[in-house]
Amino acid sequence: MIWIVLGVIAVIVLILVLYVIGTYNNLVGSRNKVKDQWAQVDVQLKKRVDLIPNLVETVKGYAKHEKSTLDDVIKARNSFKSAGSIEEEIKANNQITGALSRLFALSESYPDLKANQNFLSLQNDLKDIEEKISFARQFYNDTVLAYNNKIEMFPSNIIANMFNFKASEFFKVENEEEREAPKVSF
Repeated sequence: MIWIVLGVIAVIVLILVLYVIGTYNNLVGSRNKVKDQWAQVDVQLKKRVDLIPNLVETVKGYAKHEKSTLDDVIKARNSFKSAGSIEEEIKANNQITGALSRLFALSESYPDLKANQNFLSLQNDLKDIEEKISFARQFYNDTVLAYNNKIEMFPSNIIANMFNFKASEFFKVENEEEREAPKVSF
C-alpha cells in the first residue's frame, strides 16, 4: 500500500517538475522572441538614422538659414545613436520622427529642393524605411503582448515570478505630434 502512495506522489512530483521545466522554457523562448523582434525594429531604425546625414547635407545647400531645424534632426539622430536601452531608443526614435516631419515641412518652402533628384531619392528611401519600421513595430508589439500575457496569466505567472521574468515595454509614441509619419511629398 505504501508503494502505491509513494508511486502516486512520485508521478505528481514528476508532472510538476515537467510542467515547471516546460513553462520555464516557453517563457525563455518568448522572452528571446521579444528580443529578436526588437532587433528587427532596431535594424530599421538604424537604417533610418544612417540616411539622415545624407538628407541633411542635401537640404543644407538649399536651406542655409534653417539651421535650427537641421540641428534638431542631427541632435535627434545622435540621441538615438547614444541610446543605451530600448526605452531610450524608443524616445530618441520619437524625436527623430518629429524632427523629420519638420524637415519635410521645411522642404515645401524650397521648390528647387523639392525637385532635387538626390532629395527625392532620399525621401523615397525614407518612406520605404518608415513603412518597414511600422511593420516591425507591429510585430514587436504583438510579440510583447504574447510574452506579457504568459508572464501575467495563471498558472505560468507562478513560474515567471519564481524565475524573475519581467514584462517588456510596448513600442509607443509619446505625443500626438509624433503619431504622424514624416511628411513625404513629391
